[in-house]
Amino acid sequence: MLRIHFGDADLARTRLAPAPDPLFEVAASMHRLQSSRGRWAYAGWYRTARRELREKGLERALRGVLLPMYPRAAYYPDFLTPATGVEGLEAGLEALLATPARRVEEEVGMLDRLIGAPGWAGRLAEHDVRQEFVGILRAYYGAVVVPQQERIQARIEAERAVRGRGLLHGGVEGMLAGLGPMLRWCPPVLEVAYPRQTEDRDLYLNGRGLTLVPSYFNWGEPVAFADPGLPPVLWYSLLHEPAARPLRAEDPERSLAHLLGRARAVALRVAAGGATTGEIARAAGVSASAASRHATVLRDAGLITTTRNGPAVLHTLTPTGASVLRAAQARAGEESADAPG
Repeated sequence: MLRIHFGDADLARTRLAPAPDPLFEVAASMHRLQSSRGRWAYAGWYRTARRELREKGLERALRGVLLPMYPRAAYYPDFLTPATGVEGLEAGLEALLATPARRVEEEVGMLDRLIGAPGWAGRLAEHDVRQEFVGILRAYYGAVVVPQQERIQARIEAERAVRGRGLLHGGVEGMLAGLGPMLRWCPPVLEVAYPRQTEDRDLYLNGRGLTLVPSYFNWGEPVAFADPGLPPVLWYSLLHEPAARPLRAEDPERSLAHLLGRARAVALRVAAGGATTGEIARAAGVSASAASRHATVLRDAGLITTTRNGPAVLHTLTPTGASVLRAAQARAGEESADAPG
């Protein structure tokens, strides 16, 4: 178990990342390629990723360069997922390149002692070798992560909406208390489930606060830096649910024609900001049971996703739902512009 100790200043400085961390998603996606755990949640991505890696000639680099540095184990080097990665891919890669050579050598040495590192890994302390490594990372990211960006961002935004409600109702402590089964808030400590093969440890924030980063590809235990001196970051898994059954031509009751009704159009619009079933009911002027049925139709059509938030559920848009809403809004704007003044 990892125990993260908060003080009052830490609660004030704790934040939820606004977007996915590209370099951590790279690392976590490689773990998905190495494991069958949770494969059902990534089945479509897994097939596409394998094809893209093969077609782009990256399979050899994946096996010989990347996977040995990102083993699905209790440790891989911290410098591969710098804290500035939450600011975007380029910021993360710049930080990776700027890592002091001595730190690279120490972390590669730890990887070698704990797991085993490839013979060439020590040369990552050399800037030119690290630049080549970054080029491979960039190619992998483009082939494997970028095609999922819209889906990843939609899931992150849904998670932020859920956590935002916890923040509104209970402050930062309310947000921490709702983070899921692998994280338990026992004031002033956040207890984090960690791989069983690791020893229990304590992380004292000492006024630095904590950056919480939801991750699409991480599955299972949250992840923190091994070095307690680095900026405190905790990456944690989104809760994946089985995908809805695809629509079929023989299922007319599941078709998008359901969206022509006023109540469902209102439900789609309010879900853009995250809405409970009760809020949909109030916005559409229908009963709670009717709102629930409308949400079910939208969810089965692939336009919204539903996440449980304590006793309530929160409905948010999927990438498809967001596209439908944007198109409708753009069309309304065009019609307004074309109307006689």
